[in-house]
Amino acid sequence: MDHPLAPDDLHTVLHEADAAARRLHRKLGLPPADLEDLRQDLLVDLLARLASFDRERGSLGAFAGAVLRHESARIAEKVVRQRQQTAGGPLSLDAPVGAYDDAVLADNLSDADGLGAWLGQPSDAFLDVERRLDVERALSAVEPHQRALGAELTQRSVDQLAAAGHGARTSLYRRVRELRLTLSAHGLRPAWDVSRAG
Repeated sequence: MDHPLAPDDLHTVLHEADAAARRLHRKLGLPPADLEDLRQDLLVDLLARLASFDRERGSLGAFAGAVLRHESARIAEKVVRQRQQTAGGPLSLDAPVGAYDDAVLADNLSDADGLGAWLGQPSDAFLDVERRLDVERALSAVEPHQRALGAELTQRSVDQLAAAGHGARTSLYRRVRELRLTLSAHGLRPAWDVSRAG
């Protein structure tokens, strides 16, 4: 088809793509949000193949139906293959795993089964507990006014604290330096230093 689509032909193409998308969506049991994506994928493939349409061989509706059936089959195979690779698809962490108790999937997952482990991030529950204990031990040695400053710095910058009347910028920076030295003396290193050393 070398000329632009007539309004009737455009209506036919859009109607066929919509019907095919709804059939495929229902057949695969996809979430409602995926319907528009399916429609667009099918329509893009159909529009790319319209150049090979010949009116002397049949109607546009029949051509569109055949093209959409083939593309639907290709998409369905891809979705089925992805579901097989993920053992049926993603599950909610709140999905029940037992018929007789209230256990959910999250209760049965270890850190090694989590998303971070799948993405190659190291996960060690014992190391996390040790880190938390180290932080608690170091914070117990920090004076209350330094702890309050550290808590404030998690929400606002030194400049914002100075503007809010918590002291001059130079004295705030001096207190931050003292806080860092105290934490370092008790074995805590800055986060960027830990990530570089690990």
